Amino acid sequence: MLPLLKDEKLYYSIGEVADMFGVSKSLIRYWETEFSMLKPHKNSKGDRRFTKENIEQLQLIFDLVKNRGFTIEGAKNEIRQNKDLIKQRQALLQKLIHLKADMMKLKESLNQDGEFQHNT
Repeated sequence: MLPLLKDEKLYYSIGEVADMFGVSKSLIRYWETEFSMLKPHKNSKGDRRFTKENIEQLQLIFDLVKNRGFTIEGAKNEIRQNKDLIKQRQALLQKLIHLKADMMKLKESLNQDGEFQHNT
């Protein structure tokens, strides 16, 4: 599962991030210790606050480890060796996620008869 982020929100809690990916909070914390690029902000109480950039990094980690079956070490090596290609792939993935969301909105705007309902 890949999240569609709300652009107006600056920070996400670890619980929100775990829910986005369908994983446990402890797995997010573990990935934080294993992947040096993943550095969420922490507030004065020590609560993690994930930015859009952090979530994009997690999307990459999630894709490599969960979807493509890389080990942690394998994912680290892949990230190190293919930074530019990975960035391009992640940008394309984000565009696809937004396109899917737009298509779902369009589908919802069609009524039972297949006619377009224009909302004004």
